[in-house]
Order: sequence, then structure tokens, then C-alpha cells
Amino acid sequence: MDYKVKLFSGSTTRGLAESISKSYGQELGKVSLLRFSDGEIQTSYEETVRGSDVFIIQSTIPPTDNIFELLLMIDAAKRASAHQIIAVIPYFGYARQDRKDQPRVAIGAKMVANLLTAAGATRIITMDLHADQIQGFFDVPVDHLYASSIFLPYIQSLNLPNLTMAAPDMGGSKRANAYAKFLKSDIVICYKQRAKANVIESMTVIGDVEGKDIVLVDDLIDTGGTLTKAADMMLDRGANSVRAVCTHAVLSGKAYENIEKSRILELVVTDTIPLTQQISKIKVLTVADLFAKVLHSVHSFESISSNFIVS
Repeated sequence: MDYKVKLFSGSTTRGLAESISKSYGQELGKVSLLRFSDGEIQTSYEETVRGSDVFIIQSTIPPTDNIFELLLMIDAAKRASAHQIIAVIPYFGYARQDRKDQPRVAIGAKMVANLLTAAGATRIITMDLHADQIQGFFDVPVDHLYASSIFLPYIQSLNLPNLTMAAPDMGGSKRANAYAKFLKSDIVICYKQRAKANVIESMTVIGDVEGKDIVLVDDLIDTGGTLTKAADMMLDRGANSVRAVCTHAVLSGKAYENIEKSRILELVVTDTIPLTQQISKIKVLTVADLFAKVLHSVHSFESISSNFIVS
């Protein structure tokens, strides 16, 4: 049986959802997202979804209303007898809380995974999770996409003479190594110690950066503290230039100011999270075509592995 495809968008990443739907070749479905005077959210579909494969596009960025809005949309689709309910989450929030790294803390990523499954999601499509093992938190299939298929061609187009990939911390060394292998470049790793979340106590670099054109790669950028400190350190040690590619532009606090004042030549991000400011040093590459292609493949039960350059 050929099930119909319906694409819907939450309120937080409407722009990206419109780009995905345009690339897919189908308009977004009509959905009503209302709020009561006390802030309570109410969702309803303004068209039938019975027997359809429903794709709901929503990044779960703060505030947590965005997560709950997605959960309500999933529940509404389930109760309206959708055939499949696929949560398309370009940026999966709470992914940094993926383990108990100190006593008496929550594992937020697992809790959100449980909520999505309990609400009725039958499949998850997301990009560049903070840790690959988060896929195992779900009891439904997860299609984990990588922004490398977008970033690598861009890095190649720069034609940097002394390209060296860099990981901003030990946890990002696997990602940086994958990029370095594909680009046949050197790699350096920053080692940092944090006093607390978002506060760096000390940082050093493992490897030679003198005369190199550095490209830092990470899954997300939050306050920008790590990247700007790493750039300063590498330039002070003789690097020619420092750029950064980060999939998710969280950019909280004074991030925009930190980046604008930094010695980083360019910060390249994707549109998984909409920017709240436009500054000259930030370049945005869209993930819309990649997601649209994967949505086609998921609906038609085709392989999506051809979309991966490195993982």
C-alpha cells in the first residue's frame, strides 16, 4: 500500500521546515498551534492524517515549550490514526546530558528519548548528536545524519595550503580524525579542563600548529568560549589562520559578541537552529536538501547510507 506523506512543522524551526518541504517537493501541512492565556499549548491538525506517514519537523531548542509542542504534535497525530509518525529533530536538545558524570544528576537525553517514544513517535531522524550512543536510548529506529556531507565540500573549496583539522576537546577527537582522514590532513587536539559548565579553567593543544591553517570542528557551539580560547592559543603558537565548523549554532549568552570580537576568521554553521543575530563572521549552510532526500528514502524504504561522507 502506498501511504501518503504529510509534512508538518513546529513553531521554532519553521524556516528550515519550509526549506525542507520545498526541496522535498511538497507543501507543509496545516497545523494549528495555539496558546491559552496562561501559556498552555494546544495543537491540532487542520487536515486529515489518517493512514499517512507524518513527518513532524522541530528542533528541540530552549525553551522546553518546544519539546512539549513536539510531543503534543506527535500525540495528536497518533490519535488521528497516522500510519507512521516520524519526528524530524535537526537539533536534539538535552543531548549533552547523556550520562551520570557526577552523583545525583539526571540523564536528560534518555528522559527526552523516553518521552518521544511514549508520545507515539515511530522513528527519529536527527543530525550530529552530541554522543553517538544516544541512538541507543531509543526503542524505535533512529536515522542519525552527519553534517560532514555539507561541511567537507565547503572546506575543500577553501583550498587551504596547510590545512589541519582540530578537535576543541578530547571528546571531539573522533569527529576531527574522520575529517582529517577524508581530507588527508594533519590533526591537532585541544585539551581543556572546566571549572564548571561553560567555564574553562585551562587549555592546551596536542600537536604542531605553527604555520598551519586550522579548522576546528565540533557538533555545537554554545557560548563560544572554547572556540575563541582555542583560536587565541593556536594563533599565539604560530598558526596562520583559525576557522571553525559547528553543526548546531546554540549561541547563548554573549556568544555573538564573543565570536565577533574573536580572532576566528569564520564560523560555519548549519540552519538546524535559527540564528537570532546576523554577524559577518558567521556563515550558514543549509541542511534542507539533505533532510529532504532522507525523508524521501525513509518513506520509500531506500538506503540512506549514500548520504554519509564520513561519520
